[in-house]
Amino acid sequence: MSAKTVLVVEDDRDIREMLVFSLQRAGYSVVETESAEQAMDKLGVLLPEIVLVDWMLPGMEGPELVRRIRKDELTMNIPVILLTARGEEADKLRGFDTGADDYITKPFSPKELLARMKALLRRSSNDEGGLLQVRDLSLDITAHRLLVANESVDVGPTEFKLLEFFIRHQDRVYSREQLLDMVWGRNVYVEERTVDVHILRLRKLLAPYGYDKLVQTVRGAGYRFSVK
Repeated sequence: MSAKTVLVVEDDRDIREMLVFSLQRAGYSVVETESAEQAMDKLGVLLPEIVLVDWMLPGMEGPELVRRIRKDELTMNIPVILLTARGEEADKLRGFDTGADDYITKPFSPKELLARMKALLRRSSNDEGGLLQVRDLSLDITAHRLLVANESVDVGPTEFKLLEFFIRHQDRVYSREQLLDMVWGRNVYVEERTVDVHILRLRKLLAPYGYDKLVQTVRGAGYRFSVK
């Protein structure tokens, strides 16, 4: 399995480096930004499993970034933790009101942060449910099984993860580079043509059921999964 991706939004270099070190040591793939504006740009091309947002950012503050994440259909379900030196109850309530899932007051230990993240990711996974459905195609995440019209289909681990990603993020075009980052993980170094090979394999196993057409090539841009 590829590493889960964490987007870190923190303008303090020392704190950001500490976070990156701790998260990478714990096995996460980390994307770091210094501002909310940079974070929004990153979210336009990748969908992390969780976002850590500092409250006091230059320009747009953390709570406003959280609010925008919650308004976007593609990012609204991503778990978000606010990091802040503000410890008053009113500040915590404001943080939760913007849509943050958790709130950690500085200074905090990396162990506490990792434990909170683990709990949020586990809850998020449970919320998503173990079954993804597209027409009579069912992807059982828990049992790692693909069923089409109640018929079991043999599927490799990479094709399974690729199909899971596509079903969760339909009707949006992703480049080969973006798919590599989000399906394989940023710490895995493979060529972009690897994506083409696995797309071909995915289409081949879906072809007998007519679902290969759902995995669409967008010339010059990448791939899209759509039932439209």
